Amino acid sequence: MMSGRTSALIAGVCGALFLAYCVYFDRKRRSDPRFKEKLRERRRKKNVSTKKSGLAKLPDLKDAEAVQKFFLDEIQQGEEYLSQGEFEKGVDHLTNALAVCGQPRQLLQVLEQTLPSPVFQMLLTKLPSVSQRIISSQSLTEDDVE
Repeated sequence: MMSGRTSALIAGVCGALFLAYCVYFDRKRRSDPRFKEKLRERRRKKNVSTKKSGLAKLPDLKDAEAVQKFFLDEIQQGEEYLSQGEFEKGVDHLTNALAVCGQPRQLLQVLEQTLPSPVFQMLLTKLPSVSQRIISSQSLTEDDVE
């Protein structure tokens, strides 16, 4: 059997080798001539996707589970943005949720009671554009099937 000293020495050597491995590949990655370009592109894509929060990718409306998950996610994100004071983004998410909601009138009544009046008015003004987007996405998926 190995003594405690030998096993500690082996663990230390393995740790040092792992650290050297990490440093080597980090240096190799950073010395890549396209590293900064790739990093900027990745950040740009991430920023574009977060800026288009109001234009979230709609689920397949025939898949009830996907629609329900989308609905709950959009409600949650809308509430988070509203609590942070970002009313525009919050309203975008709530209109997405309202557009796929099975009972939009009941949800509108709840939102009317819970949201401040200016925020609710903002929601009402954005609702037709999101509904139009849903209608156009449905027609696109029907065209893809044929």
